Amino acid sequence: MKIIKLLKKLIIKNLTATVRQIVRVPIENLEADFITFRGLIDKKEHIALGLGNWKCRKNPLVRIHSECLTGDVFGSGKCDCGEQLRESIQEIHRDGGVILYMRQEGRGIGLYNKLDAYALQVKGLDTYEANKRLGLKDDLRDYTAAAQMLKALGILNVKLLSNNPDKIKQLRDHGINVSEEVSTGVFVKPSNRKYLETKVLKTHHRIGLAHV
Repeated sequence: MKIIKLLKKLIIKNLTATVRQIVRVPIENLEADFITFRGLIDKKEHIALGLGNWKCRKNPLVRIHSECLTGDVFGSGKCDCGEQLRESIQEIHRDGGVILYMRQEGRGIGLYNKLDAYALQVKGLDTYEANKRLGLKDDLRDYTAAAQMLKALGILNVKLLSNNPDKIKQLRDHGINVSEEVSTGVFVKPSNRKYLETKVLKTHHRIGLAHV
């Protein structure tokens, strides 16, 4: 079993991705370089957004943002994803850096399963309990592709804009040096407080709810 895990790590380490296309797109009253890739391990259409003076930064500010249709597009009050994304666009544009927009809806369980989990949360289960009731893990996200994307961009050292310790660990495991951990803002409201509290208690997210 250990040999299989070692071989898997070696295979992943030697997998390389390349930049497929870079196109400038106006967003949020500014401009971003939308970057696509070839050779990503999971074959998904993840993208990177280069913001500000990102190409000249040796230690850029980076946000790994998992797709959230309900929050990013429709402004759902059940999470803080949309607020985090908009904050990240502005912060990273000012500092110069990259957003990795990962197609990992619902912590990797997919949109339909996420909505099924929402239905269970209405009945009193928290976000992780709902996943388990559906026979799913707490978090299925794997950031190997994120590390591939950074390497394809020539980025090996980052300041990571995140509250999630698992992102930091996985990036470091894949050879990306996280030189600094930068917390996102706290976007708490009555409809998402339980969700945020659960993330703090069960997966040790660094969210300053005590001060809100």
